[in-house]
Amino acid sequence: MPEVQHVSSTGARKKGRFALPPSFDGTVHEGAMYHAVRAFLANRRQGTHATKTRSEVSGGNQKPWRQKGTGRARQGTTRAAQWRGGGIVFGPHPRRYHVTLPRKVRQRARQSALNARVRDGQFLVIESLAFDSPRTRQVVDLLATLDLTGRRVLMLTAGHHRAAYLSARNLSNVHVMSYRDVTAYELLWSESVIVEEGALAADREGGATDG
Repeated sequence: MPEVQHVSSTGARKKGRFALPPSFDGTVHEGAMYHAVRAFLANRRQGTHATKTRSEVSGGNQKPWRQKGTGRARQGTTRAAQWRGGGIVFGPHPRRYHVTLPRKVRQRARQSALNARVRDGQFLVIESLAFDSPRTRQVVDLLATLDLTGRRVLMLTAGHHRAAYLSARNLSNVHVMSYRDVTAYELLWSESVIVEEGALAADREGGATDG
């Protein structure tokens, strides 16, 4: 059973090593992570892009010149694709990009991303992230104490900690969310992961979702 560093709520005091749940078996399935990230990015697309064909643009009701005798190429309308202001050939049109992944693939991708962060030594367990009040300075000080300043940090809470979320909202490189809601994309986006001790205790009891 792998072990990671365990620190106090302020990050100033190390509490030794923390034994991770059995689900952290070290397996990293790159294929599952690829499909999970691809599906996540595809499902964020609105698909509202649109171009007009020659039948949708305005104008072009008559031939620009007669068919023969001018020495120029024959043209039927100024709304054809070769004309300025004409229609677009094979342009994008509104469509759905939604991708559905099997539940087991999502589970494997999520756990693979967690195992990857543990393997890289960028997985840290903290005693608590329940701040008394929203204050950005306390997140900045915590990251400085843990030597994570300037890195993309994902902070995973055991539940919904509004104060922690609001404290990190103004930091572009820090993202706070619930451990049970994290997906493979967020884990792979981060360079370091900080997890509340209580979240892993719930995971050990089988309380985490598939992501």
